[in-house]
Amino acid sequence: MSATATTPMFVRSDQGIVAAAVLFIGLAAFAEYGGWNSVLAFAVSAAAVCLLASLVGRSVEQLGDRFGPGATGVLQSALGNLPELFICIFSLKAGLVDVVRAALVGSILANLLLVLGLAFVVGGLKHGTQQLGSERARTIVVLMLLSVTAFAIPSLTHWLHTGASDHEKPFSMIVSVLLLALFALSLPFSLRRDTGPDAQEVPHEEPRWPIWLAVTMLAGAGVGAAFVSDWFVHALQPAMDSLSVNQTFAGLVVVAIAGNAIENVVGVQLAAKNQSAYAFSVILNSPVQIALVLAPALVLISQILGLASLTLVLSPLLVVVLMLSVILAAFIAFDGESTWLEGASLIVLYGIVATAFWWGG
Repeated sequence: MSATATTPMFVRSDQGIVAAAVLFIGLAAFAEYGGWNSVLAFAVSAAAVCLLASLVGRSVEQLGDRFGPGATGVLQSALGNLPELFICIFSLKAGLVDVVRAALVGSILANLLLVLGLAFVVGGLKHGTQQLGSERARTIVVLMLLSVTAFAIPSLTHWLHTGASDHEKPFSMIVSVLLLALFALSLPFSLRRDTGPDAQEVPHEEPRWPIWLAVTMLAGAGVGAAFVSDWFVHALQPAMDSLSVNQTFAGLVVVAIAGNAIENVVGVQLAAKNQSAYAFSVILNSPVQIALVLAPALVLISQILGLASLTLVLSPLLVVVLMLSVILAAFIAFDGESTWLEGASLIVLYGIVATAFWWGG
């Protein structure tokens, strides 16, 4: 085997991500233990979380490229949410249940409205009307509708004062187990290659990193995310107080974007390359995984570890905007094409939703 085949090959962007992550982790540590201003400490730790999320996504991409796009998507969905998982666990430990509930919904909304909108705008302005009609994309939309509807049922039972409303915790745990089971059942489809007549060829580049380096980077980013997430949450409460930001808005916008949106930049990049069907599938995979994996796992973890109890009962406004966003994404998918104006409308809608929660929700 040649020397170049075993030598780590970092391009400039790889080096930049690693260097920036190390720098901001160091700054976040100084902020945590050096008594920095709470807002500045929060900003630094949020930047560190974003960079770690990007590094996790890059490491997963290098691993997944060896097994095909299906496996890459599953790995990105499962491991790309590590920073957000840690943030939510530490938030539950701190008793910030409303932040966690809003962050889960906010992550879904950020993908369905903000990230999808950006992908449509970038792809539409560069290439005109783009086609979304792959079999994989349509099936993901159906799975997303089913999973988010199941995710919302505990809230409906609570509002309608049914018999299940008196058993909020056990009902949420049962729903969580069933959602995780549905995720397990969906894995064979997720790993299958899209071979339909309208499938797009996925751009593929040979992995630059050897496996040991990718695993080391992933492990290091995971450990770093655990520490930085703790510091992030520790600075979150005083920062919210200083900026007069309520828990719902902080979770819906700030935590959701810091912990989740960076990894989905790949969807916008694919749209810019006119790989619209694959971009649509990548972006929609994230909300599916949040509804099927992240939220149910956090419900169970909160009970097992004795943290502040998390249930799947959300506020009426959170569920309404969640369902409307999912239905909009479904209409766009079954229409089969996207335009930049649709993307701009989605971004504007995200801004309106975020503003609606500025005063609480």
